[in-house]
Amino acid sequence: MDINQLRAELRQEHKDILAYWQRYAPDADHGGFYGRVNYQNQPDPKADKGIVLNARILWTFSAALRHTHHEEYRATANQAFQYIRQYFIDPQYGGVYWSVDAMGQPKYPLKHSYGEAFALYGLSEYVHATNSAPALALAKTQFQHMVKHAFDQNKGGFVEALNQDWSPATDYIISKYDNQEIKTMNTHLHILEAFTCLYRVWPDKSVADQIRGLLHMFLEHIIDPKTYRMNLFMDTNWAVRRTAISYGHDIEASWLLPEAADVLAARNPGDKPLQKTVRDVGVRMARAASTGFDPTDGGMNYELEPDGHLNSERSWWVLAEAMVGFMNAYQLTHDKAFLDKSIKSWEFIKKYLLDLKNGEWFSGVTVAHKVLGNDKISMWKCPYHNSRACLEMLERLEHLR
Repeated sequence: MDINQLRAELRQEHKDILAYWQRYAPDADHGGFYGRVNYQNQPDPKADKGIVLNARILWTFSAALRHTHHEEYRATANQAFQYIRQYFIDPQYGGVYWSVDAMGQPKYPLKHSYGEAFALYGLSEYVHATNSAPALALAKTQFQHMVKHAFDQNKGGFVEALNQDWSPATDYIISKYDNQEIKTMNTHLHILEAFTCLYRVWPDKSVADQIRGLLHMFLEHIIDPKTYRMNLFMDTNWAVRRTAISYGHDIEASWLLPEAADVLAARNPGDKPLQKTVRDVGVRMARAASTGFDPTDGGMNYELEPDGHLNSERSWWVLAEAMVGFMNAYQLTHDKAFLDKSIKSWEFIKKYLLDLKNGEWFSGVTVAHKVLGNDKISMWKCPYHNSRACLEMLERLEHLR
């Protein structure tokens, strides 16, 4: 594909994604954004509203404002910030609720580190875009709560979930408490992502220390040094309790980890060796993830279980991350096989995942390209993976040689 054409398509797609969310996501009756909108763009006005969705909306429109300088995105970013500050921040114990009901009342007030991380991610990007002093104060407090209550001082890393008052919890969403899955790859990846975003606007030593520590946790405990795939679920001591090959997370981490190392090393020259190591590991992770890439159609499989069962769903977020991850690997290696996979990922997205009738992306398709799901907006279906992929690609294409 011609690079100028690719750049033009991604720029237009980014605009289209944002336009969809501006039109269909806002809840005019109860404030904030609908918790669920179906493929026919019909909202469920009674759906609960999750912190992950709302924080991702905050991140998306803040990033759009910062990158494009289009003022039309400021209002949506402001709306997301105000809703999180008013309804999701726990005024008694700090941190954020996992979800509120349609009216904004706490529904599931537990503190899940995954949700806490996304709240910090959104707040930090909002600060980056607007220089908001109140948002920076909230971001600093959010970080401090996470480190104080969820960080494992003995073994490193962060526990998966805590009760509303930050006491130990047994009610887990992403992992299984009964199987001692106290630490997860997924949560740590997004905590690292959030801390990296925070460090850009608040380059405090405490944040640098956490980023450095998390990178070492990935290198020492989460990434398998033989396969360069990530272990998914671990106990307090980092012993693997359950795992699979998650192609989407592996390719996503292959660029998020080097990004964190780059941001850290830019202010801390002593971390240059760590940066080099993480970049090398990132490339190896991209090569490993390539086994989930299907060259016949440019799709990416979802997951491979230890028993050999392959989940061949082509998920919207996996394809978005594949496009960026393979492009990042190409930039680091100049291996055109990675560039080819990145472009083919976009071709797959255009052909099978874009809803050309009702807007936005389908949540996924089967290996035979049959549309799956029925939610354009949900607790998990959000504008973050796909809009971010467009922005990342546009920025990287500017430096493409």
